[in-house]
Amino acid sequence: MVDRVWPRGVTKEKAKLDAWLKNIGPSPKLRKWFEHDPDKFQDFKEEYLQELKNDSEKKDALHQLEEYYYEHNGEITLVFATKELKYNHVVILKEILNK
Repeated sequence: MVDRVWPRGVTKEKAKLDAWLKNIGPSPKLRKWFEHDPDKFQDFKEEYLQELKNDSEKKDALHQLEEYYYEHNGEITLVFATKELKYNHVVILKEILNK
C-alpha cells in the first residue's frame, strides 16, 4: 500500500498486504490542492518529487519501496486508495521504479 489514506470498505485483514508505506503518499496539503485535476498534474508531479527528495520520512519510504521492487524483480503490486488511475502519485512512483 503506497498511500496515506486507507481505501474505504477494505479491512487490513482482507487486504493481506506485505507493507503499508503510509509516508510515501503526498502531503495532505499537496493532495488537497491537487484533487486529481489533470490540469494540475505536471505541477503536482514536480511538487511531489520535491517532497520525495526533501522529506526524510518520504525518502525512507521510497527507499523501502525500491528495495521491495528489486528484491522481487519488479513483480510488486502498488495498492492505493484513489479511483483516479491516470492522475495520481502512484503513476509517478511507477516512473521512478521503472528507471
